[in-house]
Amino acid sequence: MNANEMICKCKQVSYIDVENAVHHLDRFEDVLKTFDEVQKLTHCSTGCGGCHDKILDAISEIVMA
Repeated sequence: MNANEMICKCKQVSYIDVENAVHHLDRFEDVLKTFDEVQKLTHCSTGCGGCHDKILDAISEIVMA
């Protein structure tokens, strides 16, 4: 994904915002727990929820890098 790509349009959360949130976490347990933490930090996927899968994909990509 492009770092500047807007993943969550409702809350204006970009890929880089998700990446920064993931890097602020102490540890990685699993994608769903990480999603919850990223959501708390960025408020992504709290509008229409249409970006849920894109956020999960971004988290997976970030932790696998």
